[in-house]
Amino acid sequence: MQKARNARHLKHLEDEGIYIMREVVAQFERPVLLFSGGKDSICMVHLAKKAFYPGKIPFPLMHVDTGHNFPETIEFRDKLVEDLGIELIIGSVQESIDSGRVQEETGPDASRNALQTVTLLETLKENQVDAALGGGRRDEEKARAKERFFSHRDVFGQWDPKNQRPELWDLYNGRKNQGEHFRVFPISNWTEMDVWQYIAIKDIDIPEIYFAHERKVFNRRGVWLADTEFVNRQPDEKVITKTVRFRTIGDATCTGAVLSKASTLEEIIQEVASARQTERGNRHDDKRSETAMEDRKRQGYF
Repeated sequence: MQKARNARHLKHLEDEGIYIMREVVAQFERPVLLFSGGKDSICMVHLAKKAFYPGKIPFPLMHVDTGHNFPETIEFRDKLVEDLGIELIIGSVQESIDSGRVQEETGPDASRNALQTVTLLETLKENQVDAALGGGRRDEEKARAKERFFSHRDVFGQWDPKNQRPELWDLYNGRKNQGEHFRVFPISNWTEMDVWQYIAIKDIDIPEIYFAHERKVFNRRGVWLADTEFVNRQPDEKVITKTVRFRTIGDATCTGAVLSKASTLEEIIQEVASARQTERGNRHDDKRSETAMEDRKRQGYF
């Protein structure tokens, strides 16, 4: 009985996501799908395949590359794009730094995560994108809970949470002025549990970094960070080998791992069901201030 209810629930979410994607293609001229290599954007690609089958996905993937990604993520991204036979647009944070448009952070907590905003907005403008499909979910973080399915951005790419349009009776208003664009979130109503159950039911391939594995890590203020060449590790931060996995994938400098032995989808689902912290609880970039995410979103972040 419970499995049947879960299946109906996931089918409703799937239908909703497919409907929104088709609305985007109907209303906009140059949409893209923002792709991070994480589980949410992978589910988005799966929905897009279903939405436009038997044709190809009618829009490119766009990845904002910080240059500090986990190698597993990049390998997965490149293989997926090759298998799908679709265009991949890459916005490079390193190029933004080299050109002087953004400045590299310094210090022990230096990260390129915040620098992505400039690169994202420039890449959207360069490619004349009028709708960017993102994998944001309302359960992730309080600022994302304020997003509509069709989230308006002004000519500067900025978001005003008090100036969003009503979405009654599944009607979505994509009208905009010259230079404005929309961020669209087809899986807004999904939870982390929904995503994992959907991946399990549909047998969707995901990066191995999501499953338990041994990795060299160190503890910084309660967060296990991977020991990579990109992280400014301090002398008192000792590297040890732990069995970990990642609940969310982002820039390696600010994405924390969780201690875990979950090596199968079923074990991950059980672990998520008993978790007392959100998946973004191990993201250092979200802890810079009480309004860190909302501040970045106002400036044009995902």
